[in-house]
Amino acid sequence: MRVLIWHVHGSWTTAFVRGPHTYVVPVLPGRGPDGRGRARTWHWPSSVVEVPPEGLRAEDIDVVVLQRPHEEELARRWLGRRPGRDVPAVYLEHNAPWGDVPLSRHPMSDRPDLLLVHVTHFNALFWDAGSTPTRVVEHGIVDPGAHWTGELARGAVVINDPVRRRRYVGTDLLPVFAAEVPLDIFGMRVTGLPQLTGLCGLRVFEDLPQSRMLTELARRRVYLHPIRWTSLGLSLIEAMHLGMPVVALATTEAVEAVPPGCGVISTRPQTLLDALRRLLSDPGEAAELGKAAREAALSRYGLARFLDDWNQVLCQATR
Repeated sequence: MRVLIWHVHGSWTTAFVRGPHTYVVPVLPGRGPDGRGRARTWHWPSSVVEVPPEGLRAEDIDVVVLQRPHEEELARRWLGRRPGRDVPAVYLEHNAPWGDVPLSRHPMSDRPDLLLVHVTHFNALFWDAGSTPTRVVEHGIVDPGAHWTGELARGAVVINDPVRRRRYVGTDLLPVFAAEVPLDIFGMRVTGLPQLTGLCGLRVFEDLPQSRMLTELARRRVYLHPIRWTSLGLSLIEAMHLGMPVVALATTEAVEAVPPGCGVISTRPQTLLDALRRLLSDPGEAAELGKAAREAALSRYGLARFLDDWNQVLCQATR
């Protein structure tokens, strides 16, 4: 089938477009947020095709995958058809709820014409979708391989927009950890982070291509996940696939993603700091936990299961 989807979340979409369908992605001059087209820092197959808005009405689209509320109106204007009524539609929710949690109403609540898909069970539990049909398809990623070496006795953190998102992503916790253990921060739009945290010696690696970032992560001894409130960072799952031991805040879906024996999770920063110190000084334990982390990630977040689940979703939506 031909699937219309916007390029919103590069890591997630990289796995999604490995399926058996043709994926139509809108492209605009300048490749802004509503028309990024094909990814430039991930490898996507030739089954992903760019189409400008004015060409979408000629496309034989079987199903639309919406990811942001305003995409419903974009699809109506660009396709000339109403998602959920004139063309089957799925709404994919990447994010944990915001606002009046746990009373947050989903923007697509009480929409029997749509199928709402959450990427974690935590999201499904906390969003109030009313009567909208809902299901969960957990993340899956393209396996980067067991490349962990841990040769650098440093912790690695991946955070996007740490200056803007601050407490959501644990930016305020970074000084607590970085004052005691060496940390390297990877991510997008991290300029200004050392000044914000007061840690001018903090090592920051900004906007690396995905393959380069994963290579660099694998050289660090341990992965730190200080995120307070997010759906489930794909970088956490990628680090586990690499074979990295994980030290993470026990929040949102992380308590499900990191089973016992794969690292340390806790709501106490001091417990996480103690774990970081121990693993940085003990490469043997780090290797053992990292091996278990990779096995757990492959079992739960493997690409084959993810694509099979999504194929079922798309088939259900187009019946």
